[in-house]
Amino acid sequence: MENILNNIRVLELGQVLAAPFAGAIFADLGAEVVKLERVEGGDDARRMGPSFRNGDAHNFHVFNRGKKSITIDLKTAAGLQAFEKLVGETDILVHNLRPGVTEQMGIDSAALCKRHPRLIFCEISAFGNAGPMRLLPGYEPLIQAFSGLSSINGGPQDPPMRTGASICDQGSGMWAVIGALALLQRRHTTGKGGVVSTSLLETALVWTAQRSDAYVNEGILPARHRSGHPGFVPYEAFDTADSPILICCGNDRLFAKLAHDVGRDDWVADPRFSTNQQRIVYKTELFSHLVPIMRTQSRAQWLARLNAAGVPCAPIHTVPEAIAHPQIEALGILQAVPGENFKLTALPMSIDGVRPALKSGAPRLGEHNLQFHCP
Repeated sequence: MENILNNIRVLELGQVLAAPFAGAIFADLGAEVVKLERVEGGDDARRMGPSFRNGDAHNFHVFNRGKKSITIDLKTAAGLQAFEKLVGETDILVHNLRPGVTEQMGIDSAALCKRHPRLIFCEISAFGNAGPMRLLPGYEPLIQAFSGLSSINGGPQDPPMRTGASICDQGSGMWAVIGALALLQRRHTTGKGGVVSTSLLETALVWTAQRSDAYVNEGILPARHRSGHPGFVPYEAFDTADSPILICCGNDRLFAKLAHDVGRDDWVADPRFSTNQQRIVYKTELFSHLVPIMRTQSRAQWLARLNAAGVPCAPIHTVPEAIAHPQIEALGILQAVPGENFKLTALPMSIDGVRPALKSGAPRLGEHNLQFHCP
């Protein structure tokens, strides 16, 4: 696939995850991504876990593939001079430095965009660019807790819990990329860049919007469901004779197919179960019949039957089971890293039928200093 952004240079001042994920997306799409790191130690993610390759942790390789690394001491005059020259040759700058740091060094969005009006400046913070907490640092689990996201995970009797994936960090990186690409399009017309501001908190609030908007507008906080959905029944996990499966009847037509397959056509005529809104009310009664039926056969048997009947269903895989499945293998999303002896997950999209390819592994600290004349 062509490198769509091959004429775009991105300068990343990224730590750990949010900004580095944005940089990885840009790199996979063909941009030249220059990662600016501290002279001493570089990105903290290099040490987030045991050494995987070249002394760096696995997480660092996941989120920094395809980039170039330079080290500049921004606390020195020579470092700031080198940085300023680099910014003048940059299209998009993305950072998630601690709030207030860029202002202290005179490289905040207002200052840089005034000196470089074509620059697209992307800033990612923990709590956002306004409000009494805007200068506070934050991490994924803290934001999930603060935003209410942790409170909607799990079942009714479970304690609040974070999601297994860092959806606020990675989501914020995605919003930064989306905003930057929008401003890049605007720059084609006006010649001017602009500022994209996003945060882990705003991202978390978007992910919880179905629940929070329902509360704001209806005064009702939907019940927690470990695997289910507050708006559809049946729409959750069921135990079979061996392993659980997930069944999702998103409308009355699909429920009718399920009822027919399990030998209960009478459910479709039953006023308690005939419509989804009624099934929500009488869920306990419906499940008193459905749960024991599902336990009569194995997962494989039910998957074969329900798929043949057109009822949406899926096994609840472990990670090893998922990546070994023929469907995931067919997608080719797990790619070999050029020049390395390991694989990483590529972007979750294809353009003109082709998935953007990984172009290289993560750089060593300061590997490209000479190329960019760093002091």
